[in-house]
Amino acid sequence: MVARQKERLPQLDIFRAIAILGVLHVHATSYAAGVQALDSPYYFILNFANIFFKYGTPSFIFLSSFVLFYNYYDRPLNRELVSRFYGKRLGYILLPYVVISIGYFVVSQQVNGLLGQPLMEQLTSFVGKLLTGSVYTHLYFVFISVQFYILFPFILKLLQSSRFVVRWAIPIGLALQWIFIFLNKYEWQIPNKGSYAISYLAYYMMGAFVALHFDKFRGWLKSSWRKMSADQKRWTFLLWGYWLIVSLFHVTLWYYGRHDDIWVNSLWYELLWNVHTMLSSLVLLQAAFRLYDQASQRVVTFLIRLGEASFAIYLVHPLILAIYRRFRYYIPIDSFTYVVWIWGGLLAALFMTWFIVVCAFRYVPFVRFFLGSVPKSYLAVGKIKQRHVTGLTQKADV
Repeated sequence: MVARQKERLPQLDIFRAIAILGVLHVHATSYAAGVQALDSPYYFILNFANIFFKYGTPSFIFLSSFVLFYNYYDRPLNRELVSRFYGKRLGYILLPYVVISIGYFVVSQQVNGLLGQPLMEQLTSFVGKLLTGSVYTHLYFVFISVQFYILFPFILKLLQSSRFVVRWAIPIGLALQWIFIFLNKYEWQIPNKGSYAISYLAYYMMGAFVALHFDKFRGWLKSSWRKMSADQKRWTFLLWGYWLIVSLFHVTLWYYGRHDDIWVNSLWYELLWNVHTMLSSLVLLQAAFRLYDQASQRVVTFLIRLGEASFAIYLVHPLILAIYRRFRYYIPIDSFTYVVWIWGGLLAALFMTWFIVVCAFRYVPFVRFFLGSVPKSYLAVGKIKQRHVTGLTQKADV
């Protein structure tokens, strides 16, 4: 198997930018939509943002898989490749996960008044949470990524050796994921099932499928509506149409559950989330390519730079959001000012975190040990390259 030189895809950083915006919307509205603002006359807005933007983490997993298989499928799977692969992930993913987890654990212990507990007791608690991705609410995603990195060489070998598995990758992923969902609901009842990679196997296998058939997807992704064939227009219309319909059903079901206490079987929420977010991954992929070709240079550059920093922003933003939430003072929860304050938290989590990340990338020694790989565009303060030479380091982190 001879490896081909891969086309660089800066559009993927635009995908990352849209995905991190989804994550920030969910986290910024989580407490308001889940607990605090249930009686607000503007609750539908808060619930909509909290559920509609839940595509963030699944989309990152889809993209991570796409990048891995896009880059590695044509390479021979040998000891050198595996060693280099794990060496990079150890330095740029696992080490930052451990270091940032230590930071969040210390802060959480301090806030909760538990920092004075015996050292061994705290160490035992930390290790247990580290091994389940539960040191802080958002770190489960990195924990899931580590699990997929462990599995990657085995899945790569399977796909390289079986055309059947390549052809049926998405149904196989869905079947295994839903077997786990049913067994967990009726037998195991694991409380933090979202911290296990199999909960996202369908997204992972869909990312692999799109990567291995990218020559077929490329024409559709790069075509404007006018230049699409009749079949491409039909599939695009169906994709976006079903995505909007399922997304609205998903939002509405959660609204009636949270606001009116009308709940249905949990499998319906699981199914709508699964379909909503899988379709979102494909919608985001097409949107990223269209934005890259049609948006202004300023917008494209903004999104690419945001996407390049998305992993670091993901790691740091909950800290900024937690600090912001301590300054609500006397804003009435049932006022529109409260809604504005919620989105103020989103903007603070985005831009303040981004500013901190940029400063860390440029001026903090050994920053990769706790924020992952440093994009080349953040190492220099000089002018940003124009679109036609704007590159993308094909990262597998986020």
